[in-house]
Amino acid sequence: MLSGHLVGPLFSMAGRVCLSRSSAGLGTIGPVEAAIRMKLEQALNPEVLELRNESGGHAVPPGSETHFRVAVVSSRFEGLSALQRHRLVHAALSEELAGPVHALAIQARTPAQWKENPQLDMSPPCLGGSKKTRGTP
Repeated sequence: MLSGHLVGPLFSMAGRVCLSRSSAGLGTIGPVEAAIRMKLEQALNPEVLELRNESGGHAVPPGSETHFRVAVVSSRFEGLSALQRHRLVHAALSEELAGPVHALAIQARTPAQWKENPQLDMSPPCLGGSKKTRGTP
């Protein structure tokens, strides 16, 4: 099962499943997360939309909304390459990606692909800082 805390209710709308998860476990959904969810629902009509705010695992102030992971399952992805799917997600979230969102990990799958592996991947831990502070060239 996924680590992290469920911060929004699991709900189903017209056969769709939507989850919000926060690695920080803050218990609230912020305005950026709400905008991401709304825009992806409008643009892609997903059967499953799982969204995790991973900002708490990075060197940002508490309560930040800068790092997200999303799983979007939509029939709109049928016949499209991974790049084309990601472009659809990026187009829907262009405003957020140009502003407050620093990182967005995307799992864009068809319903059949999700049935094979219905799980939101885990992001690796943040190393923090820059290359200079980590001592790598």
